[in-house]
Amino acid sequence: MNNENKTPKQTANIKKNIANIQKNDMTNRDDILLQQMSDRRILPNVPDKDKKRTNVDRRGINNSNQHEDYVVSKQKEDTGRRYLVDYTVKIEIFDENGHKSTVVGRTVNLSSSGISCNIPEEYQELAKNSSYVRLTFRIAPGTMPEGYEMKIRKIRAKWVRSYKDHTNKICCAFCFDQILAQYIYAKRQFYMLSIASFFIFFVCLFIILLRSSSILYFSFNKILYLYSILTATFLLSRYLFGAFYRPTPINPRFTPSVTIIIPCFNEEAWIKRTILSCINQDYPTDRLEVIVVDDCSNDNSVAMIKEIISELHKEQGYNIKERIHYYVQPVNVGKREALAIGAKMAKNDLLVFVDSDSFLDSFAIRNIVQPFQDKKVGGVSGRTDVANTYTNALTKMQSVRYYIAFRILKAAEGLFDAVTCLSGPLSCYRKDLVLKYSKAWLDQKFLGQKATFGDDRSMTNFILRSHRTDYQDSAVCSTIVPNTYKIFLRQQMRWKRSWLRESLLAATYMWKKEPFMALSFYMGLLVPMLAPIIVIYNLIYIPLAHRVFPLTFLIGILMMALLMSVAQLFLRRSTTWLYGMWFCLYYEAVLLWQMPIAWVTFWKSTWGTRLTAADIKAYDEQNHKGGSADGKK
Repeated sequence: MNNENKTPKQTANIKKNIANIQKNDMTNRDDILLQQMSDRRILPNVPDKDKKRTNVDRRGINNSNQHEDYVVSKQKEDTGRRYLVDYTVKIEIFDENGHKSTVVGRTVNLSSSGISCNIPEEYQELAKNSSYVRLTFRIAPGTMPEGYEMKIRKIRAKWVRSYKDHTNKICCAFCFDQILAQYIYAKRQFYMLSIASFFIFFVCLFIILLRSSSILYFSFNKILYLYSILTATFLLSRYLFGAFYRPTPINPRFTPSVTIIIPCFNEEAWIKRTILSCINQDYPTDRLEVIVVDDCSNDNSVAMIKEIISELHKEQGYNIKERIHYYVQPVNVGKREALAIGAKMAKNDLLVFVDSDSFLDSFAIRNIVQPFQDKKVGGVSGRTDVANTYTNALTKMQSVRYYIAFRILKAAEGLFDAVTCLSGPLSCYRKDLVLKYSKAWLDQKFLGQKATFGDDRSMTNFILRSHRTDYQDSAVCSTIVPNTYKIFLRQQMRWKRSWLRESLLAATYMWKKEPFMALSFYMGLLVPMLAPIIVIYNLIYIPLAHRVFPLTFLIGILMMALLMSVAQLFLRRSTTWLYGMWFCLYYEAVLLWQMPIAWVTFWKSTWGTRLTAADIKAYDEQNHKGGSADGKK
């Protein structure tokens, strides 16, 4: 029975059943996110509405170099950002004579520059009149940005003020003599940077020596050893090129008009936060608008959109009514259509696409537009971090993978102005190009099948044929990643299908690009496609046919995994670095085998993690064969 023959009630029941299944899948675990302390203003990062003072001026920065002004402004904002925490803190209070009193309190909020604590009332005056204090506490993972998690021992601070919190308890606020970022860097500099540097050198040298043996034994098995050489060359070159990458500096005078488009479908949990992060940007108010296009959500997303927009309308002087709009699709037609509608509604020259579960840093727009000073640039990708890193081992693993994928792999492509995927969470395009390719994008078919996902790779392909695409590491957003293996595997299968489809299309023109980039692209296409065959050959055929343990092959995999982990340790200094090894091993054991499935199911148009029209049809067909729809897994 086709959907066309169903009554509206039957179709609604199918949608409800699938939505309940997907909701249950997504809520098996509660995500752990940073709890940032709310500002007294709803739009603290929007420039002065009277245009008399910029955010740089407000933060008391008077450097002569305007680019450095914005770098310092961003650092000051990050340093002063407060997070709600609850730790035990040991406070050593020293008076003018050097006498020490010790008290144990509870932290209330914490930033890189200071801390607020509840302490017994009898110690309030001692703290207020102290010469200085020393604080000892442990920053729990997930309560501060990645890299801050560690024990802080006897950091010096000074009393700033006392106040009552929302529970009417008296709190003391202390300002650190040395900001936490500097303290942590000093404490970890030796064992993190030194050890990471040593391991990067050791791993790279070991891989080179290991693959040198492939050259010596090349004549014994040309295909196998050629693959080994190509794999090592491809991966090491990506790390090398990524090391040379630098983002485009900020030109404060370059502020092209920008429209942010947020396609939304069933994101009631995150859409308000996404919209707020998009409008709360350090960018001229007369050159930024936000458009939300809801693709006929069947949850409370539309109510959430209306609610946050209503709250924003109360802000006077920011022209909110003229700068933020929403449109609700009458039927669910897909993410591409939602983005295309937003592009047609947009008034401005540049379009920024932001996923509805992604949150922009307040300087993201100012940074992502900078590469467009080059008229040949057609699109730019920002960096995506994981917002729910510390939820569980799976999200930690993805956090390392995301960081390396952007800061190393995408940065390497950006070095040659040929980024092959302008990622969905945060990407920017020239509006004229999006409109030019809009019809072909919406009508895209591959071997007769309509393409319903991989919209970011697909639009990138259209633009990269004739324009440059860049990567801006300083334009940052954070996104919610799957926290269960079931949803994660569905997402990865969808990504592999779109990667396979779009990579084959890109292969028809990438040879025209810069030679190093072209060579790297074709190696990057060949390596993962052949990987399952190579693994079977080394781990099954060789041991059975020749009775040889594949030690060299296993060591090679381990070295590649270690390289990812130590690169994360070196660049980010986060305690999640070990999960890079776990990701590589999980990839070889599980994710690698999705590739052969993708070869023979590339035509599938279901998302698996989203209730698209294709998902409804697939669910209906399956249910029609197996019985009535009951909404059970």
